[in-house]
Amino acid sequence: MVWDPKDPWSKKSDPLEDALKQAQSQFKNLMPSFKNLMPSGGFRNIALAGLLVFLAWQSAFIVAPDEEGVVKRFGAPVRTVGPGPHGKIPLVETVLQPKVQKLHRIEVGFRTDRQGRQQMLAQEALMLTGDMNILAIEFIVQYKIKESANYLFNVAEIQETIGKAAEASMREVVGKSKIDEALTTGKAQIQQDALVLLQSLLDQYQGGVQVAAIQLQDVDPPEAVAAAFKDVTNAKEDREKLINQSQSYRNDILPKAQGEAAQVVNQALGYAQARLNRAQGETNRFMATLKEYNQAKDIISKRIYIETMEEILPNIEKVIIDGKVGDRVLPYLPLERLKARTGTAPEDQKP
Repeated sequence: MVWDPKDPWSKKSDPLEDALKQAQSQFKNLMPSFKNLMPSGGFRNIALAGLLVFLAWQSAFIVAPDEEGVVKRFGAPVRTVGPGPHGKIPLVETVLQPKVQKLHRIEVGFRTDRQGRQQMLAQEALMLTGDMNILAIEFIVQYKIKESANYLFNVAEIQETIGKAAEASMREVVGKSKIDEALTTGKAQIQQDALVLLQSLLDQYQGGVQVAAIQLQDVDPPEAVAAAFKDVTNAKEDREKLINQSQSYRNDILPKAQGEAAQVVNQALGYAQARLNRAQGETNRFMATLKEYNQAKDIISKRIYIETMEEILPNIEKVIIDGKVGDRVLPYLPLERLKARTGTAPEDQKP
């Protein structure tokens, strides 16, 4: 293709160039004295090329990976585009590119300055609990942009709206809670309930926002009654400490007592079982002996008599006298020997 200086883009006719020529002609007619200062045809072509480059530059845009592009036409949103290069109508359409991946932060009840110092705002922080107590509550709302067009155009002053809605949600949740819950174990539940309520409000407003978290920073009583609350808290802590100590002592002494009781019971059961077994053994032995005795009473009687005499006679002094001689012998009881065996001397005895 041959390059023509009069037509650098190799076009026979360009409406934009014709309009530019017409405007130049009208300008020359209105200002004849400016005719000698008009540029040559080469400069006109350079200006035209610059205009085309400007229009091309205005018709393209790039959306970053953490952004979303909202294209406006005459101020009204017409479409939403994702990350990457895109095109638009120059001088007619404009683009807004909010950070949809960024975690935005709103402070309620306090403000942080550039030096990192925090200052409480009593108007936002002071809230009434369900049991008619006042608490100073400071918290943070974290959110992301869910729908860019709604976030940018549906709600005016979206940051302030989210802050006010968060404050209203927290006041409602705290108003249903007791002061002990807000100060101690109920913080997690309060955060969760406030998050659900805030998300519901923003969805009603069609704000295009997804609430990520609500974090309680400080939950304290007002300064005027802080000392009294501190005393109450210390008393509760002391009570819990004493309860824990008593439970610890109980948990220590009960197993010992139960172990000792089990040991005594087991010993008693063992002794009872041993006596029972012994009694049953003796009974069985007696019954076996009785059975044998019934079968041979004379023999068993003599045997028992002989065995008994064998056990008794070796331990006593005995004198065997024939029956005929015994009739002529005077019985004699040796008292001195009996006294000697018992360890008492005759002279110690009184008449």
